[in-house]
Amino acid sequence: MTPHNEAKKGDYADAVLLPGDPLRAKWIAETFLDDAKLVNGVRNCLGYTGTWHDNPVSVQATGMGQPSTAIYVHELLETYGVKKLIRVGTCGGLSTSVKVRDIVLGLSASTESAVNGAKFAPYTYAPAADFELMRSAVKYAEAQMLQHHVGGLVSSDTFYVDDPANAYATLAQYGVLAVEMEASALYTLAARFKARALAICTVSDCLITGQEINADDRQSSLNTMVEMALSVAVR
Repeated sequence: MTPHNEAKKGDYADAVLLPGDPLRAKWIAETFLDDAKLVNGVRNCLGYTGTWHDNPVSVQATGMGQPSTAIYVHELLETYGVKKLIRVGTCGGLSTSVKVRDIVLGLSASTESAVNGAKFAPYTYAPAADFELMRSAVKYAEAQMLQHHVGGLVSSDTFYVDDPANAYATLAQYGVLAVEMEASALYTLAARFKARALAICTVSDCLITGQEINADDRQSSLNTMVEMALSVAVR
């Protein structure tokens, strides 16, 4: 147990899906997992363990942003010995080639956050996804003929940004595909604990075109993303 998690050792599977929203964690557990059991309810940051196609899988909400995500990821890795962590969330596209409902597989995760600054100074650390998880996700996307992109994410500490198209313009020029708020912390901690991590994000809006996903398409896209994540998690 930890200050943020009441689960006992052994309550989590080796593979854990990480949505930000606790209610999304509940929805994933109830919709996709068999025999899902609540293992953590501290601060309503819900965690569940069940099976998917007879394979043990857990889902744990992280809250929004890197500081909150880092707490839950650190404890899952250090206290509970989790081996694979797959973020499932949404992102904002930074290129006209990245459409709403597309899936972005985060190859790397830039950030303006100070979380890594002091630790790695004078260097700028480049956190990246696990190759085997990425390869599995790409194979799945290709087999299912899903519109997907592999490339850089930027994990921002700020949700409301003045003039976002210009704020991220330089990153977009260097191939960063989308902005979200958690992947950099996830990849950094996975590297520290020699675990495997991947961020799978559905594009909910495009910061360049202003296009946004509607409610029905959002739910359909989330279903697709979670099915991909579960397939990668148990492979």
